[in-house]
Amino acid sequence: MKTEPIGCSPIQLTPVGVVRSAIKAPMLCAKDSDLTLTERMDKIRTEYLHNQNLVSELVIEPCWEELLDGIEDFSHILVLYWPHLLDPARRQLKKVHPMGRQDLPIQGIFATCSPARPNPVLVSAVALLSREKNILKVKGLEAVDGSPIIDLKPYTRGYMQINPIRMPDWMERIHRELTAE
Repeated sequence: MKTEPIGCSPIQLTPVGVVRSAIKAPMLCAKDSDLTLTERMDKIRTEYLHNQNLVSELVIEPCWEELLDGIEDFSHILVLYWPHLLDPARRQLKKVHPMGRQDLPIQGIFATCSPARPNPVLVSAVALLSREKNILKVKGLEAVDGSPIIDLKPYTRGYMQINPIRMPDWMERIHRELTAE
């Protein structure tokens, strides 16, 4: 017997803009599955560190420009965007090894940061460098060039920062590996 999800009717999202970035492909691709663990982590770490300093542009549709008024007073913003290059079949995945790493325990999609999810809305907190009319320059966005922007929000300490936080050991391990000097 097939059941419909409770209270889930279709929704429609309208992009408010597009990401312009030097990143032309997702960090991990299907072709990376034959890399050794060390090669995979080296690639991820290199791209992660590069992306932390990368400056991208958020080109907001001119009809939405006035919605940006006041955003330049914030040092950081949240960018919600759609991973437009994600294979639609990956939206059916229910469990994965985080970052495709077989050495990490398999997790439900909602317990990971994987873009492969039923509704692949991704979010990044980034430094807001400047605003010129409908164009925002940001630092640290890992979105691929051409990614549709769904929404922007100011990053605020009171709403966004929760301490202390708890993360599973495997996520702490990934963080240590990515940020190790």
